[in-house]
Amino acid sequence: MIGAAVMLGLIGAFFLVREHWSHIAGYWPYLLLLACPLMHLFHGHGGHGAHGDDSNKK
Repeated sequence: MIGAAVMLGLIGAFFLVREHWSHIAGYWPYLLLLACPLMHLFHGHGGHGAHGDDSNKK
């Protein structure tokens, strides 16, 4: 059920981007600059397996 919803979302996003590509293409540099701080905010909290468990360290 979730897979079907994801597929419908992807298909809808494809057609939305296809219809509005001329509008989106002008904003690519700004979208890339916006993506960098968003990735730093939402990615990497507790990354690389460091969750405060020191029992594996020797």
